[in-house]
Amino acid sequence: MMVATRSEEETRELGAALGRAAQPGDVVLLLGNFGAGKTTLVQGMARGLGIGDVVTSPSFVIANEYHGTIPLYHIDLYRIDEMDTTTLEALAEYFGGDGVCVVEWPAAVPTDLVHDATRVALAVSGENEREFTFQAGPDRLRAVFEHWRVPAHAARGD
Repeated sequence: MMVATRSEEETRELGAALGRAAQPGDVVLLLGNFGAGKTTLVQGMARGLGIGDVVTSPSFVIANEYHGTIPLYHIDLYRIDEMDTTTLEALAEYFGGDGVCVVEWPAAVPTDLVHDATRVALAVSGENEREFTFQAGPDRLRAVFEHWRVPAHAARGD
């Protein structure tokens, strides 16, 4: 199921809706190239979880933790080709835990950790437009995407 946004703010709004629907233990894998909107979507998820902190990509630290109504664990594995035991053990604590775990560049994560994860593929479709394809996940997160399938201009009365 695919939805589109027309601006960074709309991408954050979609993320906020996902954050409000998220529950502890959720794992969301974000698949997309540079500039596809992964971190912008996570910023929105943080908003939906009541997090007021500035959310940035954890590219150099691998994981950032934020605390809101439930914790948000934002993981970026761009620089990780292969998991060493220490990194894997540290990251495994985030998966299925007390918060929402969102992973950018998840290719290095063993499949047994993410077999029940929500998968969202992101693509650039214009200067400010992004497409998000919901590939798997719980019905409550799928419902967010179903709601967003209504064209944004129709929802606003444009």
